[in-house]
Amino acid sequence: MPPRAVVKWLLILAIAAALLGAAVFFAVAPREVDAALNQIVPHPPYETSAEARALHRTLRVADLHADTLLWMRDPLRRQKRGHTDIPRLKEGGVRLQVFSAVTKSPSGQNYESNDADSDTITGLVVAQRWPVKTWSSLAERALHQARRLAGLERRSRGAVRVVRTRGDLEAALAEGALAGLLATEGAHPLEGDLANLDRLHAAGYRVLGLHHFFDNELGGSLHGLSGAGLVDFGRAVVRAAEKKGMILDLAHSSERAAWDALAISERPVIVSHTGLKGHCDSPRNVSDALLQAVAERGGLVGVGFWDGAVCEASLESIVAAIVYAVNLLGPAHVALGSDFDGATTTPFDAAELAALTGALLDAGLDSEVVRAVMGENAIRFFLENLPAE
Repeated sequence: MPPRAVVKWLLILAIAAALLGAAVFFAVAPREVDAALNQIVPHPPYETSAEARALHRTLRVADLHADTLLWMRDPLRRQKRGHTDIPRLKEGGVRLQVFSAVTKSPSGQNYESNDADSDTITGLVVAQRWPVKTWSSLAERALHQARRLAGLERRSRGAVRVVRTRGDLEAALAEGALAGLLATEGAHPLEGDLANLDRLHAAGYRVLGLHHFFDNELGGSLHGLSGAGLVDFGRAVVRAAEKKGMILDLAHSSERAAWDALAISERPVIVSHTGLKGHCDSPRNVSDALLQAVAERGGLVGVGFWDGAVCEASLESIVAAIVYAVNLLGPAHVALGSDFDGATTTPFDAAELAALTGALLDAGLDSEVVRAVMGENAIRFFLENLPAE
């Protein structure tokens, strides 16, 4: 074969190999990452009493935090990976799900300290073939996830309803649809520009998390470097968000930033997914005093399902944390904050939530407290605090 022909065929083979590698990367890598990060502790089927099963069938379960929209799955179809999809949420009795939009996460993510110079979400965004404008814009990543939920609503034939107002929530509950609320996992999608709050609000966001795993333009994260409180921009965001009827989420804020937000907020706030320091002395958890202040102002605390929040990814540890929270904060201020699909390992998925109902009854909580914690507290909170229109 002439040298030029050899070079030509080598070039063709190199291009083919590159295309094959790209195809494998785009098709396989996101699924493998998802499966590796969102795991369920292996377990035999949970044994649940007839009493617990009967009670669970009457519950309107609500969860304050799941990162479902981040992953390359069709939530309308039952999946073999991760913790949630619409069939499993329905099977678990979930009527209200807060879907949180993750837009940035540092490499080496840990609970002690992270800088803001790296981002593992960018690679996932590219691998999942999100629009090019999302590759470099955190605002666009949040808007893309809002469009994903809107598309899910359109394709669901009434099974999912995006909730922006209390009327939307009332309608979803009356229709038997899953009510989906949008939340930001941190306010860095604002990109330091208050005008982006208008874009997020128009896209349907009604819960605004202030921080994630790093300090941002608003102030200090619980897992950042500074431990700082809110800066002037952070205070402006708090005021502007509340003026729009958005609900603040302090789940990843530093203690100082959270206290600062409480000092200027005029409406109840939530801590969507957390543990309680008095139950589990983890660096992921904030002080009992802060959570008591949230409750005293009419707020809600969502208890997480993973080891960083409750010290052990087990049903027993989640129940112990919930019982501790009920005793500390009062039964009206405790909710579920699973962090399903949040790069967490949990002892069950959304379909198995009846096991939690049974375990709470076995722990001595009466059925009305269980009903409140499993969903009615969250439903009441959003009916009271979402905008009327």
